[in-house]
Amino acid sequence: MRSPIDDYLHQVLQDCRDDDAGDVMSGNRELERADPSSFGIALATVDGTVYTAGDADHEFSMQSIAKLPAYALALRDRGLDGVLDRVDTEPSGDAFNEISLEAETGRPRNALINAGAIAVHGMVDGDSATERVDRIADLVSTLAGRELSIDNDVHSAELASDDHNTALAYLLRSAGKLEYEPDEVVDGYAAQCAIKVSCRDLAVMGSVLANGGLSTTNDDESLLEGWITRHLLSVMATCGMYDGSGSWMAKVGIPAKSGVSGAILGVLPGQVGVAVWSPRLDEQGNSVRGVAVFERLSRDMELHMMHVAPSGMPALRSVHEDNGATVVELQGDVRFAGAEIIASRACEGFSTDKVVIDLTHVRVMDDAARGLLREIAKRLEDEYDTTIEDPNQLMDEGPDDEDTDE
Repeated sequence: MRSPIDDYLHQVLQDCRDDDAGDVMSGNRELERADPSSFGIALATVDGTVYTAGDADHEFSMQSIAKLPAYALALRDRGLDGVLDRVDTEPSGDAFNEISLEAETGRPRNALINAGAIAVHGMVDGDSATERVDRIADLVSTLAGRELSIDNDVHSAELASDDHNTALAYLLRSAGKLEYEPDEVVDGYAAQCAIKVSCRDLAVMGSVLANGGLSTTNDDESLLEGWITRHLLSVMATCGMYDGSGSWMAKVGIPAKSGVSGAILGVLPGQVGVAVWSPRLDEQGNSVRGVAVFERLSRDMELHMMHVAPSGMPALRSVHEDNGATVVELQGDVRFAGAEIIASRACEGFSTDKVVIDLTHVRVMDDAARGLLREIAKRLEDEYDTTIEDPNQLMDEGPDDEDTDE
């Protein structure tokens, strides 16, 4: 069975493709060459399943999304207090390349604007810029689950247009927030921005963050400390979308980080990592189509993090055979991520001719899960005698109240 989630992502991509507002990033000769029609989406769950649509495997440079792994290493190397001594966690309200330093302390407002990211790069342990960049690239590779590399052409183009960042680095050095030579740090910062990834890579990285730093593909191996993951997501929630972070959080409700190559990485704790790439940017430097996709996913799948919190009980109670039928039991509060588990399991196939989806132990089900379960049952009927046991009539409930735009 083909998962309905693949089809849904493809439909979202088609619906958002006609939005040709915005412009490709200027000022970097390599980024300027991007095909403005490129468009990819990837969604990775904490169970290790990845769904894609469009150009999800096309590689591009991470740009500002690379601030996240660098931040993680600085926190690991220096500790939270050591990092906070040099970089704050407050939204700046300014564009990503503004100075935004505290008047009293000289600290950058946060680690996700350029001034803060340059200071953070200088806190990653390493005897040289090359060693620091290698460590950052290694962490990105670990989180993405495959070996990644640096685009040397993008790195060179970054350096050719990095006068502003060099000035920021010298200002940080004069404020006592940078211990290495400014030119060396800017070189390393430009290299980390040039790490090549795809939407699929970013979504898998996001799923690790959503899973508290545990691998989603290798038996919950710890790839990143839980406290670091929590801190990253907190700052992403308040600062990740530059001077559009407040409206993003209110409307989309998914901690996210964008980059001027046109990528957006979003992480919904406990559920999914989502990545979208399309090079046309809005005035804040965020992908126009990327923003549209996230708004759609948040609304359709009820992924806003302020949506009523699910219980801690796993949605899948059991999968077992009974009287010649495969019984798939759900329980507790079933939302999108819980229903997706059934979609993933159904794609593997069943050994019996009959399938029963048992909702007896389900307490609450939202519209996203209800719609997905209906579609799963419909597709299963092509191959199996499929029934839904629903004694509480959860599948018959009407849509939840929805917010409407005035």
